[in-house]
Amino acid sequence: MTTLDLVSGPSANTHSDSVTGDYDVCVVGLGYIGLPTAAIVAQRLMRVLGVDVDPRVTDAVSRGTIHIEEPGLAEQVAHAVRHKLLSVARAPQQASVFLIAVPTPFEDDHSPDLKYVRSAALSVAPVLRQGDLVVLESTSPVGATEQMCEWLAEARPDLKFPHKDDGATPDVFVAYCPERVLPGRTCIELVKNDRVIGGITPACARRAVEFYRRFVEGDCAITDARTAELCKLSENSFRDVNIAFANELSLVAARFEVDVWSLIRLANRHPRVNILEPGPGVGGHCIAVDPWFIVSGAPDEARLIRTAREVNDYKPQWVLEKVRRAIATHRAKQGDEPVRIALLGLAFKPDVDDLRESPAVTIADALTRESGCELLIAEPHIDTLPAGLQVPNAYLIDADAALAVADLVVVLVKHRVFHALDLAALHGKTIVDTKGLWQ
Repeated sequence: MTTLDLVSGPSANTHSDSVTGDYDVCVVGLGYIGLPTAAIVAQRLMRVLGVDVDPRVTDAVSRGTIHIEEPGLAEQVAHAVRHKLLSVARAPQQASVFLIAVPTPFEDDHSPDLKYVRSAALSVAPVLRQGDLVVLESTSPVGATEQMCEWLAEARPDLKFPHKDDGATPDVFVAYCPERVLPGRTCIELVKNDRVIGGITPACARRAVEFYRRFVEGDCAITDARTAELCKLSENSFRDVNIAFANELSLVAARFEVDVWSLIRLANRHPRVNILEPGPGVGGHCIAVDPWFIVSGAPDEARLIRTAREVNDYKPQWVLEKVRRAIATHRAKQGDEPVRIALLGLAFKPDVDDLRESPAVTIADALTRESGCELLIAEPHIDTLPAGLQVPNAYLIDADAALAVADLVVVLVKHRVFHALDLAALHGKTIVDTKGLWQ
């Protein structure tokens, strides 16, 4: 099943004939994807149970509040909880549809770690009943959905699970449907964007499409689970390769003492050239992680994808060396007084509070160990520094206050609020701008 069928949505029906569970939907994992999905599904008058093992998360959501920053999410969660369409628990309960949206990190050798998917599957298994649908939404290596199906089958030998070469109708339907959203637009794009839905069997895919059409306005493209898994990984790897070109170009431009921002603007005047912005590296759970899943599964074939990852993983070290040279130059002029460094931004991308895999955090962490340096960290989207940066020489501070006293300014994230900073405060200071904020 590799040919795509396109199904438009959402369906006009708010309730499906197949609904038999105590809840319509159980969402396992209330993070950056799981919680917005739970809230949006609840808006379609489906009763949703959100499950998370972190009591801080379940306590917050049970009060109708949120633990992450995402435009529009607070209002949707509050509305869903107030109208008793969204409940929370620490363990799954019976439902008709189970969505698994848990982290999929990688090991030190960059091989995928499916321990959270396995744990989620085993938590769902005891409450499964005939006719239920289980969908893995976590970004996963190729074959993960089949592996999840095997874990479910081992835990519930009394139920019949699908096999990709078996045309029989299973008791439990299993599919894969990854998110493809932009942080900061999650609540919009979960509804508006097309979805790729891959079933273990065609029947599983059709069953999953019936569910997604109830809240997705974009098309639902039907395929098999492996193709859907590789599609998600390919999308993020494509982005990673293009960002790697921009990051490598910034190194080349520096070698030739050419301003990379001016260079890119000029090159992009070509009608078929669109070079992306370079930065201090690549962060976020998706682009910084997903290409390694392809490399791990196809190491001999994924040579370009591996190289792009290595280029982007190296960029924070290049930035650190640039900052260290600036520190040394400052000390040569000013003596051994403590060097105050203003770091603008910690998030992995502009205008979000998401620090996952952020190169800015990597750079900040390394600078905390530089002798005689004080870090004045301006990250307007968080209230406290992450645990690794809660050290005596690092402070979370307002950006204007940081610029007022800093000797060295390092731009790591292009937050919208930073564009309004007073440029006069930069006079006489050394600037390391990895994002072209003032270009």
